Amino acid sequence: MGVVELMDRRRFLLTSLAGAVAAPLAAMAQEQGRVPRVGVLAPRTRADAAPFVDGFLRGLRERGWVDGKSIGLEYRFADGQYDRLPDLAADLVRIKVDVILAGSSSSAVAARNATRTIPIVMGTSSDPVELGLAGSLARPGGNVTGLSFSFDLELLGKELELLKEVVPNARRVAFLLNPTNPGSKLAIKSVKSRAKSLGVQLQLLEARGPSEFEAAFEAMARERAEALLVAPDPIFGFHRTRLQDLVAKSRLPAMYGLREHTEAGGLMSYSVDIGDSFRRAATYVDKILRGAKPGDLPIEQLSKFELVINLKTAKALGLTIPPSLLARADQIIE
Repeated sequence: MGVVELMDRRRFLLTSLAGAVAAPLAAMAQEQGRVPRVGVLAPRTRADAAPFVDGFLRGLRERGWVDGKSIGLEYRFADGQYDRLPDLAADLVRIKVDVILAGSSSSAVAARNATRTIPIVMGTSSDPVELGLAGSLARPGGNVTGLSFSFDLELLGKELELLKEVVPNARRVAFLLNPTNPGSKLAIKSVKSRAKSLGVQLQLLEARGPSEFEAAFEAMARERAEALLVAPDPIFGFHRTRLQDLVAKSRLPAMYGLREHTEAGGLMSYSVDIGDSFRRAATYVDKILRGAKPGDLPIEQLSKFELVINLKTAKALGLTIPPSLLARADQIIE
């Protein structure tokens, strides 16, 4: 076989392989003159959800999907109101999207309650097995798959531990959470377990939204809380400016489960990389649109978390961050 013939053969094989990969996309795009549609369901506004939406779009592009051309996205945002999610999920079912991307645990639960047939991909969710969304992580078995994190020592327990490193003498820590979040019971269980081992007394406080923030902080003052742990919750993230104003006024060292709080002036955050998580969620959407069944796709357990420290806030509180903690930070805001 000559060199030219060998090169032509290789070129033919590569071209054929590329065609085989692209064929399902082209077939779906041309089927009955439509492109596949993905419904995006999130509890926030479009602007506030930008980090995860941008990550998801980036992941789609990496797999050859272009919004408005080979795929169409249908956005449904609850604008900070959990109670709107069921109706928004029902609307996505009504228009018969091919896949639903859930932007939070509450979104995943609302979508699953709305349909047991349309595939649902979680960009991030707390303990989907505990929430009844999947039979197991290895084999979900239903119509829900994607990425999740666990409310164990890797997240909330670790956050409490990090907070204690900054305020080692704190014995009473307030824990603020949203009771309407599907993962709230799991969060309480996790934090109570770690608090006991750290010798910390927890003050559990609830807030469903900004109208209940002030009452929660008044309770913290009455009980003389020495530090604050804020559960990761989209509603808290959405109203982070108001929440941070109250934290600053109370002069409490606070740890958050979403990095946007630290960017808004909070002391520290320990959280998953939302943009990267949703970029990886695009892999699941891609596989499902190519024919995979969601129940056969193992749920990926997120294990990488980011520690962000705001030194400007630490200085305002008169706190010295241990050098060992600064060395472990993924980002330092000065």
